[in-house]
Amino acid sequence: MEAPAQTQAGAVAQAAGVGPRKSPQAQSPPPPPTEEGHGERLVELHTSFRELFTFFCANATIHGAIRLVCSSQNRLKTAFWGLLFLGALGALYWQFGLLFEQYWSYPVIMTVSLHSDRKLFPSITLCDMNPHRPRLVRRHLQALDEFAHENIYALYKFNFTESGDTPFAEDPGPEPTFQLDRRIRLQRLSGTGGQNEVGFRLCNSTGGDCFYRAYSSGVTAVQAWYRFHYMNILATLPPDHEDNHLGHGGHFVFSCRYNGQDCQARHFQTFYHPTYGSCYTFNGMWAAQRPGITHGISLVLRAEQQDHLPLLSTEAGIKVMVHKRDHIPFLEHRGFSIRPGTETTIGIREDEVHRLGSPYSRCTDGAEGLDVQLLYNASYTMQACLVSCFQQLMVDTCSCGYYFYPLPAGAEYCSSARHRAWGHCFYRLYRQLETHKLPCFSRCPRPCRESSYKLSAGTSRWPSSKSEDWILAVLGKQSHWSPSQSLHPRSNVAKVNIFYQELNYRTVDETPVYSVPQLLSAMGSLWSLWFGSSVLSVLELLELLLDAIALTLLLGCRRLHCMQMSHPGAAHTKPEANQLPSDCRHDVKRPEAQLAMFPRALDPESQIKS
Repeated sequence: MEAPAQTQAGAVAQAAGVGPRKSPQAQSPPPPPTEEGHGERLVELHTSFRELFTFFCANATIHGAIRLVCSSQNRLKTAFWGLLFLGALGALYWQFGLLFEQYWSYPVIMTVSLHSDRKLFPSITLCDMNPHRPRLVRRHLQALDEFAHENIYALYKFNFTESGDTPFAEDPGPEPTFQLDRRIRLQRLSGTGGQNEVGFRLCNSTGGDCFYRAYSSGVTAVQAWYRFHYMNILATLPPDHEDNHLGHGGHFVFSCRYNGQDCQARHFQTFYHPTYGSCYTFNGMWAAQRPGITHGISLVLRAEQQDHLPLLSTEAGIKVMVHKRDHIPFLEHRGFSIRPGTETTIGIREDEVHRLGSPYSRCTDGAEGLDVQLLYNASYTMQACLVSCFQQLMVDTCSCGYYFYPLPAGAEYCSSARHRAWGHCFYRLYRQLETHKLPCFSRCPRPCRESSYKLSAGTSRWPSSKSEDWILAVLGKQSHWSPSQSLHPRSNVAKVNIFYQELNYRTVDETPVYSVPQLLSAMGSLWSLWFGSSVLSVLELLELLLDAIALTLLLGCRRLHCMQMSHPGAAHTKPEANQLPSDCRHDVKRPEAQLAMFPRALDPESQIKS
């Protein structure tokens, strides 16, 4: 039964002029496979889109797809399940979009963990809060004090001479090389809401664009005004000037013990702060072995107020800051005060923060690669970067630098003698920094690894009334750091104990909300929710897409071929006389009949030559 069918099919193909002129057996196509021998070949394409989607829905492992085939006799059910399938697919990819949107925002969570390990004891910076008068500018400061008396008397009718508070003394020295800018005076201003304010006016170099630096507190206004003129005077000092501040503060530390052993002078670094006076930084290279007060540092300090600059420094006591080694102590931001005549006990707990960096957060491992040149010879901190950024902007905008900060190379400090309107420029710039209008906060990221210290303090009266006499007598006659000086009031001394409360420390680590495995897990959960399938089901969809693309290309090529054969001038090879254009049009209408050959098109022996 098969031979006549093959001969008939070959004759039809030869009459149509499709195949080469060979024997009828060679020209006839192979018989279609029977249902018993039907199987999927290595490379096989379906003959129509209907067959393609029917095969997919019948064999796919996606839940609900087979319902499209099972209910093919009921068009209502087919349409219902088709809408459900498309709706579930749309909801799935909508949630995929939300998931990827959240993933690409790179959210993080903070993971807190507790560790126990030996830690290096932190650095301790202490200042006596007793700024002195540099020898070269004592006459300048004397003139400033007299000018301050005039302003305070004009506002508050307070006479320093009658009260006995004379903050300066006649001191022989060179005549001042510049005159104070007496145009900048303290004034009483009418604030908002009828509240009186005190401040001073600043103008640019031409006398215009004036504004008032106003304060609701008269004490704050006097200190800010005095500080402004004070910086003008200090800016006249030569750059290599080194005043003997140890002569004023060398007797500051009476005794020091760490972990039951005496401290050495080499464990301290000294520097002078224009506002807080003589300062000492304890940099012992000791590791904390145990927690507790007996394993920390204990210092007996002198807190005597000598009233060198009472209008600049109004506090009595000791300024203290606990910070990490190789970090600059910014006492005006992180320091705290200790009251004289007390014993203060400070317990330390350490926390570490570890940030991931880009793209999860913005941080840096150092000053390399930043837009800001760090002016401090120390480890990177955000505060040091902000100060360096502001100083650089100050130099670029005002042509001089702020006296309390280090200078960039080639710059000089601001002084009214050289830069007449620097105060106007400085306060304008500083106001922009306070309102975050300067680019410094965007240029100075946080460190990727940062340590902070949590402090808890307690105080008690020291020395007590019963032991005051003998303790002060011993301290007055025996000092570990300087020649003896007499001590009488208890308010001139203070004791400080600083120790680790516990060696356990917390680390706060940034952890991605979605890592790549977690993203894939979330996608798999959504896919299982809507289709109840796995990764292989996704590959089935990919296979369906590739088969559809291939089938579309083959149908398009077949249609183009038939159009060329039906047009006499379109092809280089003329069709034979017995080939009718209607045959191709008929084949295009019925692609199932012609595309049955395409699964064998990859076999060279079965190709049909035109």
